Amino acid sequence: MLSSPVLVLNRNFVPITMTSVKRAFVMLFCDAAKAVGGDYETYDFETWSEISELKERGVIDRDVIRTVSRVIKIPRVILLLRYDSMPKREVKFNRLNIFRRDRDTCQYCGRKHPRSELTLDHVVPRSLGGKTVWENIVCCCGTCNRKKGGTTPFATGMRLWAKPVKPQWNPMSNFSVNTLWFKEWEPFLSLVDMSYWNVELES
Repeated sequence: MLSSPVLVLNRNFVPITMTSVKRAFVMLFCDAAKAVGGDYETYDFETWSEISELKERGVIDRDVIRTVSRVIKIPRVILLLRYDSMPKREVKFNRLNIFRRDRDTCQYCGRKHPRSELTLDHVVPRSLGGKTVWENIVCCCGTCNRKKGGTTPFATGMRLWAKPVKPQWNPMSNFSVNTLWFKEWEPFLSLVDMSYWNVELES
């Protein structure tokens, strides 16, 4: 419970990262952040605790922390009080982020496949000087990979469905595919695919 995720916003209500419940409570208690309610109201630690106790009297909520003296609802969104910038971060260059960018779709035949059936392909093969970078790697099914072989798409009469580009970072990029999703996040996040693989590709 204490390690489950909490969405962190900067002072402009823009999502910038995720943290744990434990860390979120520390920031609330130290007045470094405020809890964000359903109508964008913000609460300091004491006010949030009081509201949590009032709600608990009428409704049994599993998403709470119980102490000896009180029951406190877990804040699923917190607002930093002294931070208005956006972190300069990059999406990790790894297999699952490439699958996510290409929507699990072979970039040559245009068909969607289970990830277990997808491979990665160098558009310009390494044997011809192609580099292992975002702009030269695409999802590819086994059939198309074998057809293309060690040549360029042009040489085999194949074409790319979309130009491979480097995706932009989002606050969910560093969380696993099993990360829980909470309804309280929805006003602050557009559709986010939470796919992620820890192994970075080497250039």
